[in-house]
Amino acid sequence: MAGSGFLDLPPRSSKPRRAGLTHVLDRGVPVAELEPLGGLGGPPVDVWKLGWGTAYLDQGIRAKVALLARHDILACVGGTLLEVAWAQGKAAACLEWADELGFPCVEVSNGAVAMPVADKRRLIAASARRFTVLAEVGAKDPNVPVSAAAWAAEMAGDLEAGASWAVAEGRESGTVGLYAPDGSVRQDVVDAVVGAVGQRPIVFEAPHKHQQAWFIRRFGPDVGLGNVVPAEVLGLEALRLGLRADTVDRSRAGGPAMVGTGP
Repeated sequence: MAGSGFLDLPPRSSKPRRAGLTHVLDRGVPVAELEPLGGLGGPPVDVWKLGWGTAYLDQGIRAKVALLARHDILACVGGTLLEVAWAQGKAAACLEWADELGFPCVEVSNGAVAMPVADKRRLIAASARRFTVLAEVGAKDPNVPVSAAAWAAEMAGDLEAGASWAVAEGRESGTVGLYAPDGSVRQDVVDAVVGAVGQRPIVFEAPHKHQQAWFIRRFGPDVGLGNVVPAEVLGLEALRLGLRADTVDRSRAGGPAMVGTGP
């Protein structure tokens, strides 16, 4: 932290974190632009997910993975790429490719293709033998019904299969899965998954400030938040610590979470 420590702020865990992750979604940032981003946002960032299939297309991917490692940030293969590989019978080849490039982390999901949960669990177990695994729950299709109970059961099974963290699907739009079409949080889903596995191993995809603020006010600064825009990393950390208007009451009050409030 660049400040001299003169403010009283809510307690925030330091890296390497098990809870309170900041999970960035990289939509194709060129490696030449990553150095200033990594230097600026490195301390708050825990996971840097190469979204969709961008890792497969990025000619500078090896240098990007190495640069993120120097900043103590886990470079993560996005789940959609592994889903496509699984659908083509090439999941093992995809994992070999990720390992050879030095990726320390992969996301295992079944939100884009019809992967049975049993196959997802086998893929999690196989991946966990050499990677840190994030297991995502939820469909990317907004027309698929969202069942709070089903999400809770799937998260619990994924963590048991070897995933380090469970990711709650919200997409980059923040209008799917965890969210209603208007972007509001499905509180029944949040209650169900936290009741099943606890809050600490969950990363809630929350691309928008009002969604991030909702989770911080509900669970405090050490809540896992994902699909963060790279340029907004420090803004999110300020939000966590009560240095923005949306959460400033947390710094004045010494940080107790205001359970049940929302945008």
